[in-house]
Amino acid sequence: MKKLTLYITFVLLTTLAASAQSPKREFRGAWLHTVFQTQYLRNTTAQNKEYICRQLDSLAAMGVNAVIFQVRPQADAFYASRLEPWSCYLTADGKAPRPFWDPLEFIIGEAHARGMELHAWLNPYRVTSNTRQIQKLPSSHIYRKHPERFVNYGGKLYFDPALPENREFIGKVVDDIVGRYDIDGIHFDDYFYPYPIAGKDFPDGKSYARYGAGMKRADWRRHNVDLLIEDIHRRIAKAKPWVRFGISPFGIYRNKSTHPAGSDTRGLENYDALYADVLLWAQKGWIDYLMPQLYWETDHKSASYLVLVDWWDKATDGSRHIYVGQDVERSVKKAELGRKVALSRKAERIQGNCWWPGYSLTRNVGGVADSLSTALQRTPALVPSYPWICTDAPKPVSRIIPSDSRTFSWESGKATGDVSDIVKYAVYRFESRRDIDCEKAEALVAVTYGNTFTAKEAGIYVVTALNRANIESAPSAPIYINE
Repeated sequence: MKKLTLYITFVLLTTLAASAQSPKREFRGAWLHTVFQTQYLRNTTAQNKEYICRQLDSLAAMGVNAVIFQVRPQADAFYASRLEPWSCYLTADGKAPRPFWDPLEFIIGEAHARGMELHAWLNPYRVTSNTRQIQKLPSSHIYRKHPERFVNYGGKLYFDPALPENREFIGKVVDDIVGRYDIDGIHFDDYFYPYPIAGKDFPDGKSYARYGAGMKRADWRRHNVDLLIEDIHRRIAKAKPWVRFGISPFGIYRNKSTHPAGSDTRGLENYDALYADVLLWAQKGWIDYLMPQLYWETDHKSASYLVLVDWWDKATDGSRHIYVGQDVERSVKKAELGRKVALSRKAERIQGNCWWPGYSLTRNVGGVADSLSTALQRTPALVPSYPWICTDAPKPVSRIIPSDSRTFSWESGKATGDVSDIVKYAVYRFESRRDIDCEKAEALVAVTYGNTFTAKEAGIYVVTALNRANIESAPSAPIYINE
């Protein structure tokens, strides 16, 4: 009886959230992590490609419009890196997969083919997750060449964040990815200085003695991370200014008991424990979005979702985007999925959600896939635009060309390697010419990186173009599909 009551409550809350108009612009992300995953190592190349395609098909059917794929889980690569070995979660020996394939290149193409963005997710400092992995690092790994640049904390290896040569190396890793792959974003998660171990301080005494310059240890650690974030921003802006840089920090910035401006919570703090001053990065314009991990329940005594979603909504000035990181399994277990989405949509400055982990979506844990595809994300949405990257709208699609009774196409924009390049299109459907209004969220039927569309039903269709900053053009001339 209790399970039935929870299910009914879950359905009611989901329906309530869905009854409110879904926005036309909304970030709807899903994290696909590779750390601690065994399927990629176990599968053949063909099986891995098939597996990724199944994941993307499922996510696209749920209205997800941005995939955050972990390409650097622990100083190794799910891509053909020029600096680091292949990931131990993909190949057992640090060598290229056989038969060869490049997972990042593959998933970019497949995500774009389904109208979704692809953000490359990197963990900046982590090298290993246990003592056993240290012994298995391949000879090509930078740790084998420069062990003095690393710190062992709790049996795990980390880059020492204080060393300029480490920041330079991590920056070159980002340069390599941004320069060679058609990604939409670079994404860092919540791991900066490692989560503290009770009774053990991070062993950076030598570095502090050399570089501390009289600063308090905590301020100095934050400064080290600030330098990295600023440098990554500079590198991305120089190479491809349209590639967005996003951070998904731990959900508590500071507690009110620590600082008056903090949230009314009692938990670990980004600022004081992980040395990540994420609000500073947004204020400085070093990042394009923050995605705080608000994984707790609405009635959590120490870190209520209700308290935190309101705090993050008010913590920034709106000059950079805020999306909410949502815990899938906690939300469905507590029948709070619909309510959490409704609260994020009600917030003035929050412009979307990201689901953790994406594999829980594709497994349809607790019916979450059904809820998203039939209610909460039943219609497509455009990823929010980034006006600080580009303000000029692209030229409208000039000519719609019918090829049969249901299929039509248009001329593609020519890529010049600039932020103004047209890279994708939005397709809208209306009942009549007088109904044409591309601000109507329910009229959006598809987002495509291609230039051909097959209509599922009769109606009036128009197409708009979007550039690399997701700035949208005026609509094309309409085309009538009558069969």
